[in-house]
Amino acid sequence: MASYKLLPIWSDMSYQQLWQQLANTYDTGEAKAIARMLYEVRYGLSLSDLLMGRDADVPQQELQQLAERLEQNEPIQYVLGQTDFCGRTFKVSPAVLIPRPETEELCRWVEEEVRGKRAELRGERLEVKEELSILDIGTGSGCIAVTLAAELPGAKVTAWDVSEDALLVARENALLNGVNVDFELRDALLATTASQPLSNIIISNPPYICNKERSAMEPNVLEHEPHTALFVPDDDPLLFYRAIARYGATALKPGGWLYFEINPLYAEELYNLFSMMSYHDIELRHDQYGKQRMIRAQR
Repeated sequence: MASYKLLPIWSDMSYQQLWQQLANTYDTGEAKAIARMLYEVRYGLSLSDLLMGRDADVPQQELQQLAERLEQNEPIQYVLGQTDFCGRTFKVSPAVLIPRPETEELCRWVEEEVRGKRAELRGERLEVKEELSILDIGTGSGCIAVTLAAELPGAKVTAWDVSEDALLVARENALLNGVNVDFELRDALLATTASQPLSNIIISNPPYICNKERSAMEPNVLEHEPHTALFVPDDDPLLFYRAIARYGATALKPGGWLYFEINPLYAEELYNLFSMMSYHDIELRHDQYGKQRMIRAQR
């Protein structure tokens, strides 16, 4: 007797039905925002298009499959395979962290200070002969390195990561955004200055969440983003900061700067750590939500 495989029957799903379905997993406002983003990025439909019923031609089988992924708390950025950062489009995958607004603020801080210094030198009629050298440690998607390479023309930008899969994504993003970045497979915890050119700036958004903080995290982060880029041991929350600052003590040019994104819980400890390591002009900065999220220190 012949056997037949039953194919799924896909009923038409509208924008309203999609966000209502997602509202079983997310709150209403977030469900609507996710649905709008999906239609806009994947299918090129604006909210006005959706309100006019132009979502009727969207491929229903694909839409249902994407909705199922979203219902499993998979971040919309991974579902779409991309996100926006500092006005540019970046590819993302589960191999890399999703770039966040506080990291944008860290990049803007560096940009502002470099541009301010260049303007100061021009005002004094001094020629800037030295090439600006920037090292991004733990680059992930490459969002920091690519952004600084694009915003600071002439800078030599190098980026490290311990993950080969992350570096594949970062290289794709450099090509996508038309910038040159030297990517290297390097472990921040094993960094040495042997044969390594000195940098004016070392910047990093390293792992800084303690394992004990897991219970307070959202499922879309905890279940989908790479744990090696998120977590540090409970008994050593400053692990990566200490290693990078120790490296920077010899890898930075005299007067060079460290810039970090940080865990607000350990801001004071970081300040004291850098001070004890003979860094100076240490400054903490709040993010747009009022949390101490960034720090810089000068060699």
